[in-house]
Amino acid sequence: MNPHDAAKRPGAHLVTEEFGVEDPWALSDNRPLSSPLGLVGRMVAEAACDVDELHGELTRAARSAIGLLEPVGRGEFGGTRVADALLRTAVPQIGQLVARRDAAYERLAQSVSAYRRLLPEPDAGQPSKASVHSLNKEQDPGRDDDWAISGDRQLGALEAVEAGGLRFHQSGVHGYIYLSDRRGLRPNPEVWPETVQRLVADGLLDQDTSEGLYRPGQLLSLTPQGQAALRDARTATPRASAALSRSNTAAIPSAVADPAIAPTTSAATKPSRSR
Repeated sequence: MNPHDAAKRPGAHLVTEEFGVEDPWALSDNRPLSSPLGLVGRMVAEAACDVDELHGELTRAARSAIGLLEPVGRGEFGGTRVADALLRTAVPQIGQLVARRDAAYERLAQSVSAYRRLLPEPDAGQPSKASVHSLNKEQDPGRDDDWAISGDRQLGALEAVEAGGLRFHQSGVHGYIYLSDRRGLRPNPEVWPETVQRLVADGLLDQDTSEGLYRPGQLLSLTPQGQAALRDARTATPRASAALSRSNTAAIPSAVADPAIAPTTSAATKPSRSR
């Protein structure tokens, strides 16, 4: 049974429904700080706390507004002007809280989805494809964040930035990071915030720090080095495919030289003995 009331703590309630843990922070307990599950587990816990805090603020603001309207509902004419003046402030505040809470819940749902994909497959007992992809293709064991650019993650992030509108955000309450596209939604295909951080550190992306991290978010753009890296990454795959194709073609003649055929050919060309 879920111990969290969805009407009071919707964030913690969602985490318990998805993963069966009462405390969202349990998702990152006993995991290395740099591991994918540890990182994403903390993102889930922080997002759940953010949702619950904003939901509490919204609930209190709504109750306060309802209290202001009660005299009006009872027909008390004298309190109408006071209630009207207070509601002019309360209503915009409630609207802002609704938008912030809904955005926080969307980020929580994204984090939950990312964490679920990193979990081991339930039947095989082996790491999921996403986990294997991120853990087994590290480029340099000397860095503990190379998993963030392993496989096709770097190319995917560079292409998302090239498409335009990708923004880097950080929660003002709990500090977790996330990305949004030009529509303010989760990037599709997905791009990891940690990948963007690594590419910024490597000089491939530029992050506009003149804009707010929470809203509207800091716009990302390709540096000249990032543009070159994108071109190289795009041509690398066709080159590899072409090399593989040439390799397969070259192997065909040797395959034709079947040992079963060789004796027949030799017999046909062997000169006859003179008597």
